[in-house]
Amino acid sequence: VQLQASGGGLVQPGGSLRLSCAASGLILENYAMTWFRQAPGKDREWVSCIRGNTGTTYYADSVKGRFTISKDNARNTVYLQMNSLKPDDTAVYYCAVERACYRDTDSFDDWGQETQVTVSS
Repeated sequence: VQLQASGGGLVQPGGSLRLSCAASGLILENYAMTWFRQAPGKDREWVSCIRGNTGTTYYADSVKGRFTISKDNARNTVYLQMNSLKPDDTAVYYCAVERACYRDTDSFDDWGQETQVTVSS
């Protein structure tokens, strides 16, 4: 399994970014994809998850209403649309895949590489 995360960058507060996580070696429709983030000096934090079979989505309270997770099964890719970004959203973002939506990092074996999101004026 390989996960290719991309889309990070530098954006001003209130701006938007879209992260992508392209999966290979599996059929995304059969898996749940989860996004985590880790700010400097902090633990890795669960952000959002989308279930493979139903498309049901889950969000951390800190991003609810601002972030939208979606998937394109044909492209085997999951997206995280991030709007109304705040400096507190600054972190390294990771995608991870498993059979279900888990919130603890120990449940995941397969992680994408990091993509940096910096929200600053």
